[in-house]
Amino acid sequence: MSVHYLVSKAKLGVRVLNQQTTNPEKAQDLPLPLGHFVTLENGLKLHYLEQGQGPIVIWLHGSGPGASGFSNFKGNYPEFADAGYRNIVLDLPGFGRSDKPDDVNYDLAFFVTALNGFINALDLPKVTLLGNSLGGAIALGQALDYPDTVERLILMAPGGVEERETYFQMEGIVRMVEVYSRGPMGVNQMREVMSLQLFDSAVLSDDILAERAAVAVTQPANLFSTMMVPNMTERLGELNCPVLGFWGTNDKFNPHQGMHKILDNVPTARFIMLNRCGHWVQVEHQRLFNSSCIDFLQHG
Repeated sequence: MSVHYLVSKAKLGVRVLNQQTTNPEKAQDLPLPLGHFVTLENGLKLHYLEQGQGPIVIWLHGSGPGASGFSNFKGNYPEFADAGYRNIVLDLPGFGRSDKPDDVNYDLAFFVTALNGFINALDLPKVTLLGNSLGGAIALGQALDYPDTVERLILMAPGGVEERETYFQMEGIVRMVEVYSRGPMGVNQMREVMSLQLFDSAVLSDDILAERAAVAVTQPANLFSTMMVPNMTERLGELNCPVLGFWGTNDKFNPHQGMHKILDNVPTARFIMLNRCGHWVQVEHQRLFNSSCIDFLQHG
């Protein structure tokens, strides 16, 4: 879910998530699998799941209340593990079971610093970064600022290639801001927003809605009021690693024309464009996504 420019709506007088505060007790009682924790040098504690052995793939989920690595990628990373890859499914700071500080700015620099610190803390060699939406923007930011850490990029409707005004014209963002302005989100409110996430909302499971609603009430207001991602289009030419991307023509959160900005500026990039597909290609076209990514990892 792409909410990396929600902050500006607060400046326009919209009340954004101001009733949601961090609740440590609820953070411990989430309907999510419990994996591993690592504490970065700055004291930030991050949660991640790990499965498989082999070359490393770090999974970076998208934004939106209640997001987590598990809810984004539960149907994907086990198949990568079976194919011979070590999968590290990260909960970004402010999401899932990771720390959710209420006194920081959740901008791109903050997320990239956290990701780079995470890679260093685990003493990882070069990795493949796989990111959806906000996670895609963070993957781009990491590859641009720390190119020696990234072997490949897999991007699904990545943020960071448009100006914020473009995102605010998207139907999904408009709906999201309107629903979030009402206050804390339960399962019904989550369904109201996430039904626009997919071309076929029947794919949206009750489990995902329950997971995200439970996480949402643990998230601090500053997570979205300070979230900002710059347009990195002018820097895309600096990328020199192989890039595989996906985008749905029915994406209501992130305009698919952004695909051309990456293809026009990154000679090593190729994209798969899918019709009858919204913002979550890895969910709506799970088999195609998994097989295409594994082929890319194996053959480049």
